[in-house]
Amino acid sequence: MADKFFLEVVTPQKAIVSEEIQSISAPGSEGEFCALKGHTTFLAALKIGGIRYKDASGKERMLFVSGGFAEVLPDKVTILAESAERRKDINIDRAREAQSRAEKRLSDKAADTDIVRAQAALQRAMFRTKIAGTR
Repeated sequence: MADKFFLEVVTPQKAIVSEEIQSISAPGSEGEFCALKGHTTFLAALKIGGIRYKDASGKERMLFVSGGFAEVLPDKVTILAESAERRKDINIDRAREAQSRAEKRLSDKAADTDIVRAQAALQRAMFRTKIAGTR
């Protein structure tokens, strides 16, 4: 049986995850990283993407995260996320609608469109749709 360690994922609004896990994989700004119990300590900026982890029983779980920071310690991983959602809590219809709106905003090429913001919205919607669709 794999050694367990603790995972906390928090946003400015609430705690999303607070449980023992076996392993974690997260979207670091310099590339995806994985950690197991006893991992060396490090800090990483996170980009928009999906976090995969195995809970204490070994079941794979997923959640969406839109940036933030991760602190990896030998016995705990803490993720401070701008926003995060468990896969089961993602409203796939809402995510698809957000993706359509962002795609339309980018294709319209209006002079007042904030391209960077629209691209970020599209990326968030695409990841949320992808994660929700892997149920």
